[in-house]
Amino acid sequence: MRKTLYIIGLSTIVFSCTSQQNVKKNTYKPKTPVVQPKPVAKTPTPEAPKPKVISDHGVDFFTTNIADPTKNDNTVSYGSIVSAKPAGYKVVKTYFPAVAQNFRQRYLILHYTAIPDDKSITVLTQQAVSAHYLVNNIGDNEIYQLVDENKRSYHAGVSSWRNDKNLNDTSIGIEIVNAGYSTDGTGKRIFAPFSDEQIKKVAALAKDIATRYQIPATNVLAHADIAPTRKQDPGPMFPWKKLYDEYQLGMWYDEMTKQNFFNIAQADFTTRYNDSSFVFLIQTALQKFGYGIEPSGKWDDATKKTIEAFQYHFRPQNYDGIMDAETWAILQALNQKYPVK
Repeated sequence: MRKTLYIIGLSTIVFSCTSQQNVKKNTYKPKTPVVQPKPVAKTPTPEAPKPKVISDHGVDFFTTNIADPTKNDNTVSYGSIVSAKPAGYKVVKTYFPAVAQNFRQRYLILHYTAIPDDKSITVLTQQAVSAHYLVNNIGDNEIYQLVDENKRSYHAGVSSWRNDKNLNDTSIGIEIVNAGYSTDGTGKRIFAPFSDEQIKKVAALAKDIATRYQIPATNVLAHADIAPTRKQDPGPMFPWKKLYDEYQLGMWYDEMTKQNFFNIAQADFTTRYNDSSFVFLIQTALQKFGYGIEPSGKWDDATKKTIEAFQYHFRPQNYDGIMDAETWAILQALNQKYPVK
């Protein structure tokens, strides 16, 4: 019995010592704290001061562009700033203007009136058709403004170009007093010429508008371009190449590129003219350039009128609406020069 008690007591002491040793081994030793460097306070870059809104007799204007023109952004207001007037509240321009904005005016469309000066004024100001500007044919230095550039005039009607439709919403219209066309004994349309004084007016006006609104060459168009199945204006007598050469307005093809395509096109028209796949190819090229045509693979009436509109603009020497090697070469040269972006 005594021996048994001795063994129990000895075991207790051993366990107690072992526990003490383990406690000593697991004793927490705090780590020396690592001193983090204090962050250097950044001095905020001061924002460039915006030009102020100019007030004149209670009307506000902002005539400076602070946006990025390479993104087609522009904050200039041509005319007064139109603002809401909510009852019981004050609209302020503390943060005006936001840089993310551009112009509604993306197209410039040219027309002829097909009626004399006095009737043109009456129709365009008193009836359900209008244009922003009217260029008369009386030899003076005046151009008539009929609609505010910030508003829609009713000049384009049912229309399309590339991916855009209803171009009244996004365009400025210029009407030119001109007799339009008559028909000869064979039914061919004979178009009236434009005077040199008119063309100078139109060119100066168009240049001003296209520059201010950053309208690209591909968007300076004829009414016939945007509505080829129902319109002919301003017709083949309008000197598009002159505007391109002398005023850097609108589109025109490069002669060398056209000639390269012409050499190939001659062979195409000898062997493929009535091949539906070739007709479809031409229709698709017209559509790619911008015309609102639905490819059918047939030389249908819509295709003939679209080719006619294209010839009015880019091949005025022959506007019979029949696709030939030269017209085909011109179309390909233009598609290469002005690809859809």
